[in-house]
Amino acid sequence: MRREFVRMRFMSAALVAIATVAVTVSTAFGSGIADATPSTGPSAGATPPQRQVPVRPALPFPIPPRVPEFDRGFYLPARAAYADKAPGEIIAARRVNLAALSVFPLNVDSWQISYRSTNTRGEAIPAVATLIKPRGPVRPGPSKLVSWQSAEDSTANYCAPSYALQQASIPGQLTGSIDSTYELLQITSLVAAGWSVVIPDHQGPESAFAAGPLAGRITLDGIRGARDFAPLRLKKDLRVGMMGYSGGAIATGWAAELHPRYAPELPIVGVAEGGVPADISALVDLANGNAASGLIMAGVIGVSREYPDLDAFLRKHINPLGRALLTAKNPLCLAYQAALAPFVNIKGLINLPGDPLGYPTPRRVLGDLKMGRTVPTAPMYVYQSNPDWIAPVGPVNGLVKKYCADPAARVQYTRDHFSEHITLAVEGFAPATVWMRDRLNGKPVASGCSTKDVGSMALDPKTWPTFVGLVGNNLAALIGQQLGNPPRG
Repeated sequence: MRREFVRMRFMSAALVAIATVAVTVSTAFGSGIADATPSTGPSAGATPPQRQVPVRPALPFPIPPRVPEFDRGFYLPARAAYADKAPGEIIAARRVNLAALSVFPLNVDSWQISYRSTNTRGEAIPAVATLIKPRGPVRPGPSKLVSWQSAEDSTANYCAPSYALQQASIPGQLTGSIDSTYELLQITSLVAAGWSVVIPDHQGPESAFAAGPLAGRITLDGIRGARDFAPLRLKKDLRVGMMGYSGGAIATGWAAELHPRYAPELPIVGVAEGGVPADISALVDLANGNAASGLIMAGVIGVSREYPDLDAFLRKHINPLGRALLTAKNPLCLAYQAALAPFVNIKGLINLPGDPLGYPTPRRVLGDLKMGRTVPTAPMYVYQSNPDWIAPVGPVNGLVKKYCADPAARVQYTRDHFSEHITLAVEGFAPATVWMRDRLNGKPVASGCSTKDVGSMALDPKTWPTFVGLVGNNLAALIGQQLGNPPRG
């Protein structure tokens, strides 16, 4: 099945319109030429990276970017290019042009970096992240960097945010990469506040959707890479926040838990996550025969790519219908994953008596994916829909309770009783951003934990100016207004 999966991932790229044209044309502009329009350099107090790499220029519009499957030199470089590098060390860098809905160019400075990360077996792997800097003067005081983890929820590399956010990329409305596309509307508000943003392709080179420990490492190493990338002009006095919802919360939550031991040097001052898939086995139970079964099956594919023993278990025990569904779903982005095979009895696709999640291999792998192994040292803002039909609230309640058993934990937990999973992604953004703004501005967070039950997070008047700003920032972005100058927030 693994060979089948790999073959189908590359076939998917061939099915995407204009991809082969992009390969031919963009190769002419893809050489290792130094950046023709460099930034003015690090400001006083910026953190100088130990090693710099040439920054290639952006492709001129309207030349489309290559899909990752046809851009292997950047996304999957030879092992010799990264095997001896430190986690987070940059392999290659290039300027890119970002655009809302693939069409409307954003007036920001933006790059992609390829960097070294680590998989769950301790092996060096390449990873890619998109970096965004507000244009204009560097603001006084500490630099502010937010790592935004997109809800990619897909099983093909052309669904990754590094591709979906670029100008002239195939629109997410066609590829199905809808979350990465529309989340850019939220990201523009962060940039307009004067914050730099790093957006990792946290599923990794194999598109291992839902493999949380992998996503957490890639996220933390992406922050390392952004910190050391001189054109981003970050100061030594740096404050870092992490944000993510749904599939993005998988990466965000795991990065928060891994931070104290995997990347303790990173100055993470706050973590905001919502729609939290705290226990993947609970998501499978809830989705079995339900509307979300198509999306959760994509997670099964993704996890099997990072855990070979689960892949072997599936190859051995899946029935013909299950094999056909997994093959069909193997090269798809979020929208098509969700639309293909809803209301399917996922567990019934395994030719074994009883609940397949109870067998040793699935139980061990899903146990490894359950959050709550360690307590994050950074303050946490967790928000969850009480009637969530994708990521059930019960495991999130348990996760918060487990965190808060530690007297050092700092967790603010909000349960929304009127919203569901999709609507809370919109309604919860403004409150999460207000909370993150306080952390990045150095406002102390209250000690201990608190839990708040609300009808709707959208009814909090303190967040309304932020929501209005979100609308205004996106209108400004669509007409090409420079974001972050003068910076807001």
